[in-house]
This record gives sequence, C-alpha cells and structure tokens, in this order.
Amino acid sequence: MQREIHKWNSEYLQKSMEVAVYGHYGYALLMFPTAGADYLEYERFYLIDSISEYINNGTLKVFSINSINNETWMNKDLDPSEKAERHDSYNKYVTEEVIPFIKEHCRGEVPIITSGASLGAYHAANTFFRKPDLFAGLIAMSGIYDLKYYTDGYFDDTCYFNSPVDYIPGLTDENILSSLREKNIIIASGRGAYEDPGASRQLSDILHSKNIPHWFDLWGEDMAHDWPTWRKMLPYFLDNINIENS
Repeated sequence: MQREIHKWNSEYLQKSMEVAVYGHYGYALLMFPTAGADYLEYERFYLIDSISEYINNGTLKVFSINSINNETWMNKDLDPSEKAERHDSYNKYVTEEVIPFIKEHCRGEVPIITSGASLGAYHAANTFFRKPDLFAGLIAMSGIYDLKYYTDGYFDDTCYFNSPVDYIPGLTDENILSSLREKNIIIASGRGAYEDPGASRQLSDILHSKNIPHWFDLWGEDMAHDWPTWRKMLPYFLDNINIENS
C-alpha cells in the first residue's frame, strides 16, 4: 500500500497540520478522526487495514486529516465563543486547504466522500452538508449530529450553522436541496454499548422531511461504539456505494 505523510502550516489555523494519504488512485475518501485523536488514528486501530482491498486495487485513495477537537469543544478551559470561532477556522481549513490539496494530489477533480466515526462522523456530516457542491457523498458512523451535545448550553449563530440537526430543517434553497438529493449519503449506527442510534435516526428523519434520499442503516445490539464495529461497517458500505471516478 502506498502511504505518504504530508504537512503544511495552515493559513486558517496558524499551526502545522498533517495529512496521511493511503493509495495511488481512485476517488477520495476524506476521513475525520474521532474525539481528540489524530490523523494516524485510523491506521493505528486497523481501520485502514480493513479497507486495504479498495486502496490497493485503486478504487479509492484515503486522506486522513488531523482534528483540533482539543482546541474547540473538548477544551473545557476555553471561552465558548472562542471554541466556536476556532471550529469555524477548522471548517475553512478543510474546504480552502485540504480540498485543493486532494485535487492537486489526485491531479484533477475526483469524487470526494467524507467519512468518520463518533465525533469524526459529526465532522464528516457537517462538512458535507455545509458544502454539498464539493462532495459526492457521506459515510457517517456512530455520530451525534446535534452540536448542542458538545457545547454545554452555549449556542450562537456559528454553532447553529455547524449543527446539522438545526440548520438542515431550515434549508430552503432548491439548488442546495437538489444537489443533496443527488449524493450518496449513508448514516449508520450500532445498537450496542455506548452507541446512540437515536442520534442517527434523528438526522435520518430530518433528511426524510426534506426528501433527501439516504441510507439509514441500524446495526445490531452486538455492535458497540468501538473499533470492531467500524472495521465491519466501513468496508461494507464501500462495497455497496456507487461512485464513478472522473
């Protein structure tokens, strides 16, 4: 498996940010780490190994990026307004720096799927729903999509526009809605220990209310909020998603 580590000083975050790239060809799978983890987390916990078939055969190329969760909603010492501002800077880092990097690395336009587990699923979904024109789809596993879960009661306009269960119901732009209706959207959760299937169902219900087609997949009570679940989920969904390379 071809593996590269890239790093640059982010203009929007004013710090060095790493990206791990796995593979040589195919559409792009943009992966957001869980909780306070980093860009190598999916490698350490063998999620990359679980999808190695798709990487090695040129179906897809993985771009696993870093998080700044410890500088935003997981930081108990920072003022909430500063957390929101920092979160918004992370959004800009992804759309204005990571996406151009992916296109350059792939030598042109390729379909990009956002994905992640747990808090990474939230970031994958939020990134996708905020800018659907940039992406071909979403695979969100075991996420919570209500930012209020993380903000300890703080909720300003920046929070609103980063909370999918709040801003999606308010979408009225038919161009955006039409774009979303053409995407590959997968929302999945287990029903085992520490999972919150209701959070995924809540997002699914909202998408239904907007007539946005998607695949809501609820797995069994033996599927806990843990790596064995995600190592089963991700290759299963990659095997059943229809993405055509440009």
